[in-house]
Amino acid sequence: MEDAPYRRIAAALAARIAAGTLAPGERIPSTRQLMAEHGIAMATATKVLATLREEGLVEAVRGVGTVVAAAEGRAPLPDRAAVVAAAIAIADAEGLPGLSMRRLAGQLGLPTMAVYRFVVDREDLVLLMMDKVMGDNPPPPMPGDGWRARVEAIARLQWRMYRRHTWLAQAVSFTRPLVAPNAMAHTEWTMDALPGLDPTTRFTAAVLVANYVRGTAVNLAEEAQAEQDSGLTEQEWMRAQEERISGVLADARHPLMASFITSPAAQHFSLDGLFEFGLQRLLDGLAPLRPA
Repeated sequence: MEDAPYRRIAAALAARIAAGTLAPGERIPSTRQLMAEHGIAMATATKVLATLREEGLVEAVRGVGTVVAAAEGRAPLPDRAAVVAAAIAIADAEGLPGLSMRRLAGQLGLPTMAVYRFVVDREDLVLLMMDKVMGDNPPPPMPGDGWRARVEAIARLQWRMYRRHTWLAQAVSFTRPLVAPNAMAHTEWTMDALPGLDPTTRFTAAVLVANYVRGTAVNLAEEAQAEQDSGLTEQEWMRAQEERISGVLADARHPLMASFITSPAAQHFSLDGLFEFGLQRLLDGLAPLRPA
């Protein structure tokens, strides 16, 4: 999605200010100059200057015009890698809802508009974050002990990746996938791990495995948010519900549920265990597709 013209122009000016090519006290283009240079309306040019004023980057000086404000406390402009790393740190700590361009700019000590020098918009930022995480977790060397061990290896790698970055599962889509080279490398590796199948089946199976891992991992973000909101871990929350659960099971209408919940296995039930159980059943389902 393309940015509004005023924001794109303001971002370019903010980047020049942050880089020092527009120095404190130096005049910036007037509304009429902006109109002529960019082919924009007066209202849009006025909004450019208003945005820069709101960011504290420029100020009006009587008899001079709009000039670059003093640079006290202004941080040097980072590179794109630093911007993406800061965004990942915020998302790791606060989830995707906590990540905004303003929040990111504050973390970097920059005016909000300066961030737009590096990313088009928030969607572009999330794509770069996702691809960075995928690049930091490349597929392993191909195991030599069969297709099943290979698929297990990539699935467990992705599960660990989602565990470290609980927001990531929310960013990944299989219906409207973002074009991320490092994510595509994961798919290519999984297809390579399944020789003997036609290309369509290999691709579908690779996406199926990745979608299973991602679909299970969505719960990690929800659990992290619930823990943050309630202050209780998953185990602490379950213990707090014991009386309520016992009351529901007391009427004997759910004997199978009761037999499990009162068993030792219930104490060890977790998303990790659910992931492993489901992964093995998924691989069992793929096995008949393999050539004899």
